Amino acid sequence: MMILGIVIFVVGLLVSIAWHELGHLSTAKLFGIRVPQYMVGFGPTLWSRKKGETEYGFKAVPLGGYIRMIGMFPPGEDGRITARSTSPWRGMIEDARSAAFEELRPGDENRLFYTRAPWKRVIVMFAGPFMNLILAVALFLTVLMGFGITQQTTTVSSVSQCVIAQSENRDKCTKSDAASPAAAAGLKAGDKIVSFNGVRTDDWNKLSDLIRATPGKDVAIVVDRKGQETTLHAKIATNQVAKKDSTGHVVPGKYVTAGFLGFSAANGVVRQDFGESVSWMGDRLGEAVGSIADLPGKIPALWNAAFDGAPRQPDSPMGVVGAARVGGEIFTLDIPPTQQLATALMLIAGFNLSLFLFNMLPLLPLDGGHIAGALWESLRRNLARVLRRPDPGPFDVAKLMPVAYVVAGVFVCFTLLVLVADVVNPVKIT
Repeated sequence: MMILGIVIFVVGLLVSIAWHELGHLSTAKLFGIRVPQYMVGFGPTLWSRKKGETEYGFKAVPLGGYIRMIGMFPPGEDGRITARSTSPWRGMIEDARSAAFEELRPGDENRLFYTRAPWKRVIVMFAGPFMNLILAVALFLTVLMGFGITQQTTTVSSVSQCVIAQSENRDKCTKSDAASPAAAAGLKAGDKIVSFNGVRTDDWNKLSDLIRATPGKDVAIVVDRKGQETTLHAKIATNQVAKKDSTGHVVPGKYVTAGFLGFSAANGVVRQDFGESVSWMGDRLGEAVGSIADLPGKIPALWNAAFDGAPRQPDSPMGVVGAARVGGEIFTLDIPPTQQLATALMLIAGFNLSLFLFNMLPLLPLDGGHIAGALWESLRRNLARVLRRPDPGPFDVAKLMPVAYVVAGVFVCFTLLVLVADVVNPVKIT
């Protein structure tokens, strides 16, 4: 089952990469840009086939992919490819420029990437990450609306016998503790609360908010007990309870004074409607953006986990190896097969969401860097037109290649650090 989970994740990874590159390929061809290669993976070619003017294939290392477009960068100032310079920085620039023209054929002069209008180049570069976003949304909706997700319900799991402030971090009652309202009212494990103080609800967060908002009040609670509705009466206590944020999640270490009934909610698989699914995805998007912004601050803990034996944090960055391992663990969990599949789809959806956000960073060699270059060119040309100045021409993105190499070097180092941590001290979900 572990191997099955890993295989499913790897297949999902390859599909995600191919889907990403398909976005670039389809829009490039739409705008008449010649694309000699469409490849999934890096390194030696395992299989390829040429169809029309494009070679399609798979390479040995399934950690990415690419399409090769003709004329990614404009030629030198004299209109030609500048000779190789002895300067390492100038050499990087001209190497990149040469690679952009190395497969130039007669008739390609009007099929170069850099000759397309900036808005067309933005579409071509944005199409790849956007395909990942589409796939992520489709998978999230499939799981949320089709399978459902595990969350707290209005069914009672257990009843507290006394009132204990949650900030005390204990679960045993003492003689000085007052009896909990739930126990005094006769609430039992297995009861499903269908109405609280006259308000019918089947949503845990709504029920929790109703309880918190009624400290000191006498309320009627209607429960479904073995198929029959029974009305119980309780006086809601005032207690220190965990603080919740705007999304209903508990804020660790923070407490507020609010109403307290005294029971634990059972978890269950609950299907979401479309509105709830959109709200859930919005929350995850915000969390993903925050996670990318927090990456630099997580490097010391990641280093300690990789080389000093420190515990690996649950929110530690994971690479492909770590994610594949988690994908394998999912299929070893003691949960129904449908939930194993749903969780695996969630993992692949999260991976695609990360690909979208990561590629949108305005840094070369990422797609976002090329988008930023095209937008800057558009701004320069429009400003020159308004000021009646000569057209400055295409923005030479190749001049940023030294920066791109530095960024790529940082990414490679970070990827290697994550790889080591994933091998020697992996994140585990069991």
